[in-house]
Amino acid sequence: MNHTPIQRRTVLLSSLLLGAGIQAHAQTGTGNWPSRPIRIVVAGSPGAAGDTFARLIANALQGDLKTPVVVEPKPGANGLIAADSVAKAAGDGYTLLFAPSSAILINPVVMEKMPYNPEKDLVPVTQVGAAGVLLVANPTTGFKNLNDMVAYAKANPGKLTYGSWGNGSTGHLVMEGIKARYGLDMPHVPYKTLATEVVDLLANNISVGFTDIASPLPHVRGGRLTALGQTGSQRWPATRDLPTLTEQGYSFDADGWYGVFAPAGTPQAVIDRLNQEINRLQGGDEIRQKMEGQNMIVTPNQTAKQFAASIKKDAAVWQGLATTADLKAK
Repeated sequence: MNHTPIQRRTVLLSSLLLGAGIQAHAQTGTGNWPSRPIRIVVAGSPGAAGDTFARLIANALQGDLKTPVVVEPKPGANGLIAADSVAKAAGDGYTLLFAPSSAILINPVVMEKMPYNPEKDLVPVTQVGAAGVLLVANPTTGFKNLNDMVAYAKANPGKLTYGSWGNGSTGHLVMEGIKARYGLDMPHVPYKTLATEVVDLLANNISVGFTDIASPLPHVRGGRLTALGQTGSQRWPATRDLPTLTEQGYSFDADGWYGVFAPAGTPQAVIDRLNQEINRLQGGDEIRQKMEGQNMIVTPNQTAKQFAASIKKDAAVWQGLATTADLKAK
């Protein structure tokens, strides 16, 4: 069949456009993803730091991906409930986990039986920020710093109870390390959520506790709670005037972080696209300023593989501490 010159140009143009489309598809490898809403399951309670940071990322991400990104908090069991739900979800790129480092690094040591395999069932996507945890007290204690708490606990064995957001949480682990270092008898009161722990601290139902780095700050600024110290390798943006535990004599420089994870089986192209998008968002002034306002720093860009390698390195530190303290979830 003979074609006119116009018909031949039309066929050639169509072929070129089709080839370009195939090449673009090959470059991204994500096909028509995303074609429906993405769900981010947060290992934490509504309004806590993890929920806040996840929403910052989700709000920016849905504009770039041009699809709704829904945040769903699932508190309880130091992130185990949320992580388990994502580990058992389809690996199609539409379900993600936003979790603190403790939920990923410490649970496998302190839990006698895990409902999923963290190394096999969850795929690291990217790290989101770094920070520490806060040691706070009810003002009626009169404590101003770590040494005040230690002195009282030594003089009054068993009388000072402390709270954390669950057995096996970062706060639980750090305080057990402090107890071992100074020979303290301080009963632990684990809470299902940070919010309920803070409520009891405000009501003086417990005297001291470790919390996340951000959620109690309004109460500290209002004089309703007293910040005694913070963990980590540095003083964090919103608590520059608060000495670290290391500065107060208890050497503990490990940082915590939040991370994004996907179920096993999620296409590598989707993992890489999410990694690139979230890293780019963290590099922007808006996200950085908002994260610093929540007392967290933005971390350097990492590929998904680099994040996975850093998780293994951190796991050796935190799990070693958990084993030394002989922590077991009850």
